Amino acid sequence: MLLGAAATPAGAAAAVPVSAPAPAAVTVNYAGTVALDDCSGSVVRMPNSQPTDPALVLTNGHCLETGMPDAGQVIVNQSSNRSFTLLNASGRGVATLRASKVVYATMTNTDVTLYQLTTTYASIQQRYGISPLTISADHPTAGAAIKVVSGYWKRTYSCSIDGFVYQLKEGDWTWSDSVRYTSSCDTIGGTSGSPVIDTSTGLLVAVNNTGNEDGESCTVDNPCEVDQNGNVTVHEGTNYAEETYLLTACFDPGNTLDLTAAGCTLPRP
Repeated sequence: MLLGAAATPAGAAAAVPVSAPAPAAVTVNYAGTVALDDCSGSVVRMPNSQPTDPALVLTNGHCLETGMPDAGQVIVNQSSNRSFTLLNASGRGVATLRASKVVYATMTNTDVTLYQLTTTYASIQQRYGISPLTISADHPTAGAAIKVVSGYWKRTYSCSIDGFVYQLKEGDWTWSDSVRYTSSCDTIGGTSGSPVIDTSTGLLVAVNNTGNEDGESCTVDNPCEVDQNGNVTVHEGTNYAEETYLLTACFDPGNTLDLTAAGCTLPRP
């Protein structure tokens, strides 16, 4: 696609106004993604995180190494020494990062685990030339072009946000305001925890978490959609993610979790 305005013919009386071209999509690669032993994830920062802060890794609640949290369970500041393979832009593993603790994990209303690492963003940047992904503080936008980047499979899926689900139910768990993908994001097992990147901004807007595999209703691996009136629908083959902007209101400077902070709506223990 040509991004510049067309040349004006010689002798034309006046240039015709041309609309500004749409901003080019951000290049999305594997830099900053991580591979877990059974899931995907990414090194992430909050909008107010500083280079000297201990780095964070984001994945799903159901990827927690001690087992999936029960419905209603919230885990905070739990010791962990889990390891992660850090990938560079081409998807090559360049380092093993290690957690010091689980900062936050739940499968209630959302499906997230945040680990704190034993190293800082600055150290990762200096040693490996890799920067963290920044979590957007804004709600994602319907129709936005996205990429789901799996460090486990070293595979990227491209699609758009089809819309948002009032409640997504799977087994014992219920998630709120989930992201529904268009069909080309046909994610598979092992992509759980993958960052969902808005390609117009390069910001992380959601974390990939589930899909309806067999057309069953509300069972494990077969989430169902529930609207505000309680109507249940099933979309076999459709995949979903959980929004991440909620996380940004719950961290004070220094990447310190504060579930009592103004605007923080994450479930509490």
